[in-house]
Amino acid sequence: MPPLRPTDSDLNTLLTTIGIESPDEVFASIPAALRLEGEADLPGPLDEERLRMSFQAMPSRICFAGGGVYRHHIPAVVDALSSRQEFYTAYTPYQPEVSQGTLQTIFEFQSMLADLCGMELANASMYDGATALAEAARMALRNRRIRRILVTRATHPSYRAVLSTYLRHARGIEIQEIPFDPATGQLDLERLAPLAGEDTAFFVQHPNYFGVLEPMEDLAPLAAQCGFWGMVVCEAVSLGLLKPPGAYGPQVVLGEAQSFGNPPGAGGPLLGFFCTRKEFVRHMPGRLVGQTCDRQGRRAFCLTLATREQHIRRDKATSNICTNQGLCALRAAIHLSALGPRGLRQVAVQCASGASYLKGLLCEKGIAPVFDAPVFHEFVVRLSDPQRQALLREGIVPGIPLPPHYPEISDGQLITVTEMNTPKECTCLANLL
Repeated sequence: MPPLRPTDSDLNTLLTTIGIESPDEVFASIPAALRLEGEADLPGPLDEERLRMSFQAMPSRICFAGGGVYRHHIPAVVDALSSRQEFYTAYTPYQPEVSQGTLQTIFEFQSMLADLCGMELANASMYDGATALAEAARMALRNRRIRRILVTRATHPSYRAVLSTYLRHARGIEIQEIPFDPATGQLDLERLAPLAGEDTAFFVQHPNYFGVLEPMEDLAPLAAQCGFWGMVVCEAVSLGLLKPPGAYGPQVVLGEAQSFGNPPGAGGPLLGFFCTRKEFVRHMPGRLVGQTCDRQGRRAFCLTLATREQHIRRDKATSNICTNQGLCALRAAIHLSALGPRGLRQVAVQCASGASYLKGLLCEKGIAPVFDAPVFHEFVVRLSDPQRQALLREGIVPGIPLPPHYPEISDGQLITVTEMNTPKECTCLANLL
């Protein structure tokens, strides 16, 4: 994230303190031939990403890795607005009368995610998608007579690990993984059918960890036979193109919204989201910002529900999560506002088209996808270790090796294509194989 731009007053104070009259004096030691005088000579008009690339050196790596954390274009307005001091230094909005800006940004984030997911409400965000899944399972245990948690094996490995950690000491609760079909990569419906029941909570990731689209039209009626069920969305951009998860009738839709305005960083910070129906609002983890009116009838915002242990007795709390990822949620809200519905759909289409393009190039090389079901923007191929190492030596990260988590997919490689991967990069990867 870029540094904060000082105000004119701040700049004058800095110059006075270090004893110079102009910022140009700071760069006096740099030869004049290496300094830019006047405006840059750029062709135009250019979109933001091409303009940035004009000023950047070639990246050290071409990246096709995803698996839950994704590279997407972030409009300049996201950095410009989110880096304002009133947002950077804002604290938890315990006092609504002095926190209206913070509360409104959270409210807007909630509204956007609820709309995208086709659900009635969303909370004020979670640590990440993995803890959102674990909190959804705990909500199911609070609200229903659940004795068994079913989760698809094609759900993100880290999500399943966090779920196991959360429920490790829950008495009488069994976690069971439903296998995937080795031909399609989709959930094995025949294995799910006999397990669905009122004492069962079921969670499915769509698109799943392999990028494969689950057969939701066939799966939803089976899931509805469970006492509780939810959908996991690891790649939030898919919400711009696929049918809203809420249309299938789940009690919760949860996942990761890092793709909205937040860079991958070193794997974080992330931004979990959690959407549900009104009937579950008092069982929902985290906090809920609501809109109301003040005494003068003006629009105002407040913490409508706050059922964390910071606010109420620990035995009554629904969650001990102690942050709403406020700055990340703000960036997501700005990002979605800048794109709008049509822009988000265009990004999703570019991702899906890019994946289809690269799959076609690899098929010409005799490298076919492992699974034959439709995908969004990730797919699995088999690459030998020498092939992976050769690509890495050429500065290409070909994706994520699957054997550590899925030993049954020997030489499996999860390849991700987003709008940040150009056709030239895709061609380069294919030509090196």
